[in-house]
Amino acid sequence: MPLKRRLKDDDSGDQDQNEDNHTQKESEKEKSDKEKSQNSIKRKAVVPGPGEHPFQYNYTFWYSRRTPGRPTSSQSYEQNVKQIGTFASVEQFWRFYSHLVRPGDLTGHSDFHLFKDGIKPMWEDEANKNGGKWIIRLRKGLASRCWENLILAMLGEQFMVGEEVCGAVVSVRFQEDIISIWNKTASDQATTARIRDTLRRVLNLPPNTIMEYKTHTDSIKNWINAQGKVLL
Repeated sequence: MPLKRRLKDDDSGDQDQNEDNHTQKESEKEKSDKEKSQNSIKRKAVVPGPGEHPFQYNYTFWYSRRTPGRPTSSQSYEQNVKQIGTFASVEQFWRFYSHLVRPGDLTGHSDFHLFKDGIKPMWEDEANKNGGKWIIRLRKGLASRCWENLILAMLGEQFMVGEEVCGAVVSVRFQEDIISIWNKTASDQATTARIRDTLRRVLNLPPNTIMEYKTHTDSIKNWINAQGKVLL
């Protein structure tokens, strides 16, 4: 974020004072840039340990929870999504996963997200903005098993669609639970069809299961309309 101006420019002030202020701001900016650079260096890349089995991509677990019925802005949503951790190997995944609460044991309005490292679980993210998601609504009691099967299939590259898969989400609600898998290109019908068919297979879904594909553009439009109704 840009540095806030500590001194207001005063047109009545002399030129020397303004130049001093400018020099001070430049010095503060350089100091801030240096600190940012040092912080980025401190953030070490996650790599597989010796003898571990690497995944094709690194992945990050996220968690979010909000109060039902309370309107959520894009900014407050981003603040509410908490990063749990990133892993690069099978062994690191199980170390995280074995300590996580199962979706079926969550309460309230909660979500787990598992996305490729560097992709935020948000519609507006550069990797997501032209994509969409397959949505499956589950009756209570099925979320834990379906979530585990879904993420294991994703980590194991079972969808066979190259870099199209961005991540997966399980959403725990009061009456039902929802799982979804996000991909980059909503307009690629062949890819979305392959994801749908693989999803049906890995989750062992009955033939009559309703599966809905929704673009993130439509999700944003629906959210904006809902916000308007709340304001009215």
